[in-house]
Amino acid sequence: MAEHLDSSVLETLQAVMEAEYPALLDTFLVDSEERLRLLHAACRSGQAESLRQAAHSFKGSCSNMGAALLAELCREMEETARRDQLDETPALIERIEREFAIVRILYRAERQRWGGPG
Repeated sequence: MAEHLDSSVLETLQAVMEAEYPALLDTFLVDSEERLRLLHAACRSGQAESLRQAAHSFKGSCSNMGAALLAELCREMEETARRDQLDETPALIERIEREFAIVRILYRAERQRWGGPG
């Protein structure tokens, strides 16, 4: 789990959010699925700036939630889009999706541990 989630970030979020922590996890998961849709749409349209913005936004969200590897992949996507190297984006999106699938499982487990079914 350590390479996927930064436990110190999660502990800080738990301390700050207290009873709202499970809702924060739920919000992150829903928000992330929308951000993935935006990445796909920007990739399909070939709009490098839209892709860069979507990756930047997703990176910040992942970083704030302790999803370190996912944030790093989004940073790579942001840089790829900044350099207008869109031929590399489908493979990167696939890596982001695979990592998000792992993170989603881990956050759902965390959600159940903290607040029942989510």
